[in-house]
Amino acid sequence: MKTSLLFLALLAGAVAAEPKKYPLGYDDTPVIPGTKWKVHDAARPAPPVVAPAAKPGEPPSDAIVLFDGKSTAQFFARKKDDPAKHPSPWKIENGELIVDGGDCWTHLEFASCQLHLEWKSAAVNQEGNSQKKGNGGVFFMDRYESQMLDNDNNPTYADGMTGAVYGQTPPLVNAVRKAGEWQVYDIVFTAPKVVAGKVVEPARITTFVNGVCVQNNTAIMGPTKHKLTTDYSSGTYPEKAPFRFQDHKNNPPLRLRNIWVRPLP
Repeated sequence: MKTSLLFLALLAGAVAAEPKKYPLGYDDTPVIPGTKWKVHDAARPAPPVVAPAAKPGEPPSDAIVLFDGKSTAQFFARKKDDPAKHPSPWKIENGELIVDGGDCWTHLEFASCQLHLEWKSAAVNQEGNSQKKGNGGVFFMDRYESQMLDNDNNPTYADGMTGAVYGQTPPLVNAVRKAGEWQVYDIVFTAPKVVAGKVVEPARITTFVNGVCVQNNTAIMGPTKHKLTTDYSSGTYPEKAPFRFQDHKNNPPLRLRNIWVRPLP
């Protein structure tokens, strides 16, 4: 009798310990406007799994690595009046890409994307001031520049500072580290919407400098220009285009590392 009571007690305990199962979704809720899915729809496909990097700043599992410290194969150069693709002249030293020898483009083309890159200017012996000190930039779709500049105790015009949409929108704050330290860019770029060759919605950009938001879904007014205003009234606007990384002829040159990108819808 004691054995039977003990068995029943153990069985009751096991049943009580079973976790409660909650619904994985619903089919009796209203449809979300603009979609075919109901609120909390059980049939709505789950997003794919992306494994984050083991360390902050390293590429996640679905990233395309443009520079990992070992090869410049993802980049090409152009010579004056020569549209052909030539091997990148930039050298690698200690896993760092030395920005020296002219602008470089990526072989791969992108539209909307998430970009991560790290860059630094020299700690000492920099020549110049303002835009002649630690200057560089990354051009999305070979048209829209997010500015890099040594803004460590280096005054310049606001729409030419690190994190600016160059010549258009200054950064919300100056978030650069000291010269000689690595600066971290994390940027979400949304390509312009083009219909019949005309831009009907502008490109947009959200930019973090060293983890600080300096552009928040900022509308880009048009392709980057120097000392001129811009718009989308002229020019061509392809669905995808390469990144362009700028060599602004710094002495000593800028250095880049850990460049990766995630294409976005």
